[in-house]
Amino acid sequence: MRMIFGLVLVAGLGLAGFAVYMAQGYIQQYEQALAQERANTAPQIELVPVLVAKTPLRYGEQLTADKMALAPWPKKWLPEGTFQDEKTMFPEGAPAYRSVLRAVEAGEPLLAVKLTEPGADAGLTARLGKGMRAFAIRVDVASGVSGFLRPGDTVDVYWTGDVDRKQVTRLIQSGVALIAVDQIADNDTTRPLIARTVTVEATPQQVAALAQAQSTGRLSLSLVASDEEAISEVVEIDQKRLLGIVDDEVPELVETQKEVCTIRTRRGAEVVEIPIPCTN
Repeated sequence: MRMIFGLVLVAGLGLAGFAVYMAQGYIQQYEQALAQERANTAPQIELVPVLVAKTPLRYGEQLTADKMALAPWPKKWLPEGTFQDEKTMFPEGAPAYRSVLRAVEAGEPLLAVKLTEPGADAGLTARLGKGMRAFAIRVDVASGVSGFLRPGDTVDVYWTGDVDRKQVTRLIQSGVALIAVDQIADNDTTRPLIARTVTVEATPQQVAALAQAQSTGRLSLSLVASDEEAISEVVEIDQKRLLGIVDDEVPELVETQKEVCTIRTRRGAEVVEIPIPCTN
């Protein structure tokens, strides 16, 4: 009897194990089918290889081949100025390094706007656009916006001086880009700088205007919002307009000609006019 009971128990356990095994197989098949269905219905994102930074890079650091790697990136959201391979980063015959102009974090795509040309250092010449020049403007705490100016900011330049024997303040340049504050050209600096000079990027014509203005008056800077457009209208104010003083109208003087009465007298062959009091 005991033997029969043992055989029934073993057979029951075997059937239960077989049922569990079959159930696991069905569950795995279902999960695989469900995952495949999800993969088929999910939107396909096209990826392209892009060079990214392996480690954080800071201003002035040299970027070489060992500090970058290829990583897949969504083609739809590919930033402008990326590099697809090492040959585009370092063309044949060019030095195998670039300098960092703006901070790059690890895993971030390397962009041309944040790097110099191959072999160039992170100096002012690398920051200047084609046809542009660098010009230094003397500032102090007041004219330099209390030390809140940083490389990469945009400013308006105001001139204060004498015009026709009266002092005026006039906007002479709008939307000028700062490329250095004193000897600092790092765009990522966050600490306030009490500078003695700021360097701006300007065209040769703007440089001539700024040089003339700086030698004949006092220049002041006004910080412009990052998304603000340049001012195209004339901005000028003098002391009278500042205080709301209106010049009194000067009455126009009408000059009246005095009436002159004369009589004519002949003296020989000559006729002479002699003034006399008018009776009318």
